[in-house]
Amino acid sequence: MGPDTRMQLDELMELALASAAVTQECACAIGSYLEWSRVPVSFPEQQMKVIGTLMDDPYAEPTFAEFHPAGTHYWSADAPIALRHYPANRCTVSQCTVCGRCCLRYVEAGGYYVEARIRALDPRLIVDPPA
Repeated sequence: MGPDTRMQLDELMELALASAAVTQECACAIGSYLEWSRVPVSFPEQQMKVIGTLMDDPYAEPTFAEFHPAGTHYWSADAPIALRHYPANRCTVSQCTVCGRCCLRYVEAGGYYVEARIRALDPRLIVDPPA
């Protein structure tokens, strides 16, 4: 797997299960990012390694449609991580080289700003409905 490799559902689930099993304390604090969060200035970038992507085609514009069948919303800690829906469809998958936890990351580009965002990879929330 490499940073430009499109991850499949089974690969992502395997990483998510391993990540959820990590119990050691770490400066990355990935386990605390249950919902989409702004990456803090203090985040230890030097510990992170991009190991794959969820983007299908880097030259095609992915959908902005979100997936919330149970009434969740973008900021919900229990919102599904729907692989073909926004924002998962724009994410890279990163792993902490110290503790092994994994997270999703993407850059939110609003009207007048850009903001790096992060969310822990939770195996209970990963789904793959059609786009």
